[in-house]
Amino acid sequence: MTVLPDGLPLAAEFPEATREQWQHLVGNVLRKSGASDASGVAAEEVLTTSLQDGIAARPLYTDEDAPDASTAAGFPGFPPFLRGGRPEGAAVTGWDVRQRHTHPDPERTREAVLADLENGVTSLWLAVGDGALPVDALPRALEGVYLDLVTVALDPGADAAAAGAALLALYDAREVPRHAALAVLGADPYGLLARTGAADALEAQLAAAVDLARRASADYPGVRALSVDALPYHEAGASTAEELGCSLATGVGYLRALTAGGLSVDAALAQLEFRYAATADQFLNIAKLRAARRRWARVAQVCGAAEGTAAQRQHAVTSPVMMTRRDPWVNMLRTTVATLGAGVGGADAVTVLPFDSELGLPDGFARRIARNTSAILLEESHLARVIDPAGGSWYVERLTDEVAEAAWAWFQEIEAAGGIADGLTSGLVPDRIAATWQRRSKDLARRKEPITGVSEFPLLDERPVEREAAPQRLTGGLPRVRRDEAYETLRARSDAHLAASGERPKVFLATLGPAAAYTARATFAANLFQAGGIAAVQEQAGTDAQAAADAFAGSGARIACLCSTDQLYAEQAADAAARLKAAGATRVYLAGRPGERREDYLQAGVDEFVFAGCDAVEVLTSALNTMGIA
Repeated sequence: MTVLPDGLPLAAEFPEATREQWQHLVGNVLRKSGASDASGVAAEEVLTTSLQDGIAARPLYTDEDAPDASTAAGFPGFPPFLRGGRPEGAAVTGWDVRQRHTHPDPERTREAVLADLENGVTSLWLAVGDGALPVDALPRALEGVYLDLVTVALDPGADAAAAGAALLALYDAREVPRHAALAVLGADPYGLLARTGAADALEAQLAAAVDLARRASADYPGVRALSVDALPYHEAGASTAEELGCSLATGVGYLRALTAGGLSVDAALAQLEFRYAATADQFLNIAKLRAARRRWARVAQVCGAAEGTAAQRQHAVTSPVMMTRRDPWVNMLRTTVATLGAGVGGADAVTVLPFDSELGLPDGFARRIARNTSAILLEESHLARVIDPAGGSWYVERLTDEVAEAAWAWFQEIEAAGGIADGLTSGLVPDRIAATWQRRSKDLARRKEPITGVSEFPLLDERPVEREAAPQRLTGGLPRVRRDEAYETLRARSDAHLAASGERPKVFLATLGPAAAYTARATFAANLFQAGGIAAVQEQAGTDAQAAADAFAGSGARIACLCSTDQLYAEQAADAAARLKAAGATRVYLAGRPGERREDYLQAGVDEFVFAGCDAVEVLTSALNTMGIA
């Protein structure tokens, strides 16, 4: 046996560390860094991150944080299906790689569909109906597709009845055995109500969906007639728990309609597929999908369903909200992380939206990257080889439990208000989601939630990515929001000025002192102003106040930002601000918090202070207004 110098055997157990010891060490680090004087539990709280829905992500999780026995995860493929809807998970074939197609031309759709299927895609998601692929063009678009081997999911909008009937007729025309047909017909009356706000058509849409479900249940065991699409809520700005709660209320609404239409509870459950957004927050993705299965299993149990029919079928789609129009290449990274979270979370089917999907109709390269994202995660990273790989993580289990509780509370609130339809028409759901998005918008404006390539590290000289215009989306109901929308508005103003004058609006960085003194804040200021399309000009090599004023006069800029250390600000900022104003600066900013010298700086000519956590959108809007940029 190997013996250590102090006589202890190598295999001896290490002393058990306590949470209190860890908190003490954290407190020491915080004090040395100047971040906080907190100690003990307070030190841990400093490192805690607040999420939406009243949930917080703590820096350390132990077995003390694990949910109690009443929320036991169980086994994969068994209630409450927390660990997966099937015992084998995705370990045998991987998740279903479902590519979305939105082009209205059947020939071009057919070419894209065949290219996808030849290169790893295992199912198709087709936008059909008004503004998309015509319903009567389905046969041509799917010509050459082996319909007994490929799942075809439809996104039919208001044309669900016609599109569903056309696809079923196509199976019969191609002599596909009815037991071999695999499809999701996509009827979603409540989702259509959320998208359009048109409540008058709801009853007719529900009746048509029930008819499709009865036909599918009787003759096509591999066909699901209805989609419970949570994307309308996510795309309106809903939080994770709000998205999940709305999906549960929608699913319950469909169970009521289907059972009233003559289907058994088990048959009704078999007609539903749930669709969720997958964001770049991988842990929330994992927790959301696990929590969704658990809560839907509870709904099925209360409805008297057999255990084997209670598993939720899940289709995860990378979030349109997180996709950016500026520097869209970064979307490849976002969708990769989102796909990882969806796969690890146990999604049955995953759609990776092409990186250029928010710019118009994706090109072949973008579709290739989208399908290869899943291919690489499945074939090279082997993500599907382990069932519920995040299971047992104290953080994931706790987060799953907290998301499930928050979603259930919201679901109960919707049900108490009369169900999802009443929740939408009464304003309960739209108002709640709008309030959530307003809070999140403040974080985006303050860059507490940074957007790479947009609010952080923007590239003003990037070459625009141009795509063919996409078909018009359904409107009239819940709004569609994007994380980048406030910054996109600012950048559009800058683009218009560039087109009209030949140059971007500019801010002069008035650096004081040596490079070591001003570099950090000059970099910060340049990054901040460029997020609004304002080019940063830094012509002098950081000398004194007069040199800064002289350089500003020849820069062509109309606004300036002082950049240096607090110590040099105390010595030179007031003088520099006064000289910049005398040189013609219509507005002078100071990079950093002013502290006790605030009033002195303001009296000397500083108009505004920019710092980490300031409202960047407000600052940039004001700057463009000051320069007269429409």
